[in-house]
Amino acid sequence: MKAMPLWTSYDSLKTHIYRLEKEQHVESRPYRDIEANEHDFLMGQTGTDAVFEPLLNKELEKIDLFYHVQEKELLEEVSELEELVQKQEAAGLDDRYYDDPDEDDEEDDESISRSPERRRRQISSTRHNTCESRTLAFPWPHSHHILEAQARDPSSSVRAHRLSISSVDTVDNEGISGSVSRLASKIGDTLRDSIITNAASVPEIQTIWSSKSDYAYDIRLLFKRKITTSYVAVANLKSYVEVNYSGFRKILKKYDKVTYSELKDRYMHHVVETSYPFMRESKDRLEDARIRLVDLYTKCVTNGDRRLASQQLKLHQRENIAWERDTVWRQMIAQQRRGDVEGEPLTIGALLKPPGPGLFFVSTPLGTIRVTKKMIYKIIAGIIFVTLLNVQVLETLEANRCFAILMLCTFLWATEAIPLFVTSIFVPLLLVWLKVIRNNEGDVLSRPEATQWVFSVMFSPTIMLLIGGFTISSALSKMNIDRVLITKVLSLAGTKPSTVLLAFMGVSCFASMWISNVAAPTLCFTLIRPILRNLPPKSAFGPCLILAIALAANIGGQSSPISSPQNIIALHEMDNPIDWATWFAVALPVSAISIFLIWGMLLVSYRPARAPDGDGEIEIKQIRPTRERFTHKQWWVTIVCLVTIGLWCVAHQIEPYVGDMGVIAIIPIVAFFTTGVLKKDDFEQFMWTIVFLAMGGIALGKGVMSSGLLDVVDGLVHDLVQDVSLYGVVLILSPVVLVCLCRSLVTFVR
Repeated sequence: MKAMPLWTSYDSLKTHIYRLEKEQHVESRPYRDIEANEHDFLMGQTGTDAVFEPLLNKELEKIDLFYHVQEKELLEEVSELEELVQKQEAAGLDDRYYDDPDEDDEEDDESISRSPERRRRQISSTRHNTCESRTLAFPWPHSHHILEAQARDPSSSVRAHRLSISSVDTVDNEGISGSVSRLASKIGDTLRDSIITNAASVPEIQTIWSSKSDYAYDIRLLFKRKITTSYVAVANLKSYVEVNYSGFRKILKKYDKVTYSELKDRYMHHVVETSYPFMRESKDRLEDARIRLVDLYTKCVTNGDRRLASQQLKLHQRENIAWERDTVWRQMIAQQRRGDVEGEPLTIGALLKPPGPGLFFVSTPLGTIRVTKKMIYKIIAGIIFVTLLNVQVLETLEANRCFAILMLCTFLWATEAIPLFVTSIFVPLLLVWLKVIRNNEGDVLSRPEATQWVFSVMFSPTIMLLIGGFTISSALSKMNIDRVLITKVLSLAGTKPSTVLLAFMGVSCFASMWISNVAAPTLCFTLIRPILRNLPPKSAFGPCLILAIALAANIGGQSSPISSPQNIIALHEMDNPIDWATWFAVALPVSAISIFLIWGMLLVSYRPARAPDGDGEIEIKQIRPTRERFTHKQWWVTIVCLVTIGLWCVAHQIEPYVGDMGVIAIIPIVAFFTTGVLKKDDFEQFMWTIVFLAMGGIALGKGVMSSGLLDVVDGLVHDLVQDVSLYGVVLILSPVVLVCLCRSLVTFVR
């Protein structure tokens, strides 16, 4: 039986689709690329359907031919198996009818080893052959007495034979005859009892499928192997049909989406489903073959237990599938869990950085140590921390220790010598051990009291609000609501480059307000692929559009309280907290002005509408909205998100009823996870490193306030700027902000 190949022409057909899309767009636009020198892909007057259908028909013919051959072989094999079973059943146990010439010695050994009766006989035969050879090699004087006894009494031959075997092991020069007589008498009594017992029992009528003989066991084992192999082949052929049906459906769906055609339903119903492999009669024939194989397995292997037969055959099928996939995927998963592949970091599904080259190497008695930049940063951080702990920089001991903790965490966060979230987890440990926390009266808390206080402030409503934002972002992305809304907006942008550029900037900014700053540009990039594919070579619109999406996503990070963690923290650290409506009243105008300024700068710098050869302007492929209707789950997610955001906007007005915005954040978590919109895997994919980073930052901030360090720094800053005008204060604080921005840029580049 041949292996079932998968449909390998999907990528080829997808390439043809993109080529058709480009030809379709080239013929519809006034500007035509001369440098590309591309010929028309048989477009003519017949349209893209007339070009794409022959390609599909060619693939369908190959699948049809392969299926015919495989089905014929399988059905013939099943019929031959049924005939063999009938002949073997008619032959019974006496006639050795079935003999498999392909059975190798290894499988014979396996069948022997599995048969208890065969194992006992093999051991007995081995002993017999060994002892017989020893008897022939070493004849002893008393053997002629045994031969004479056998001649007088044939029934004593068995006893004499066993005596001749056993006597070899017990022979010595003294008392041989007495030992032989006692042993022969004992064995003879045992054999007589066994013969009497067997004569008294009534023999059962056994068939080849129920007998416990070695021959019957071997026959059942051979038929089990053949039936199982055929069953797996039938299951593979059924899977082959299902995979190719799904392949046709997906490639036609992509074709309709890219070329704005309606070929999928017509071709699937009138061509694919009427072809031989996908007809109902063909599927019924395969199902009938499967049922016949289950019946054969029930008769030959499980002794009439059909349920057990079905379970065992399905188990063999699953084992076959697992074996086929095991060679690649399980090894890759295991290596990913270990985090390395032959000593090198694995980058499957994650952005893992390879270890940087060592600055230098140090030889020690235990081996050579590779000194890296991060190792040096860790040493410097330790020196700074120990120095600040032992040098009295500030007046109070608690403030001085908190200042040392603050400098240590700042240096580790800036250099990323250790992961950022690990530094955050390090904060409560240092705050408790160094006894930095004080109560309202100024008394230092004991370590047990400080522990309870630190962990109580770490999980604050801010963290709950952050998790609620992650939940909304995950639900919008999983239900494709963001894609549906964005395509509807972009479909209104038309084909003018400047308008399309502004539309994408607005969409990117809006998307990053509700989903992460990483997911928003990623989503937009998937939407601009059709545009980038149809741009003429060396067009400036491509890089201009990509840069515009990235900058607009950064602007969106300041527009919503949940768009960035620092927004949430700032919102809760205000002396007079504001609600979402007030935040939007300030942030949205600033964001809109920033978007228009960046848009104008990009138009002046790139001139994206200009054609590469300088003649005329390019025309952008218009994005059409998706034709999929909103499902019930999508409406449910939309309503829950709108209600949650609305409650956040009026949080201060309804504070007596809901308590805090963190409590409101529980609404989408409960609504989405209890209704099955989100699963456990989605919860595990939340950005928990950011959550722990925020928790460590909150703990450090509360520690700065509790230790008195904030009062000391506040006094220093007040003395520094008390005689300076407002513009002077801005100039003094601007370098600090600039350093923070540069550090953020370096972090994102890494």
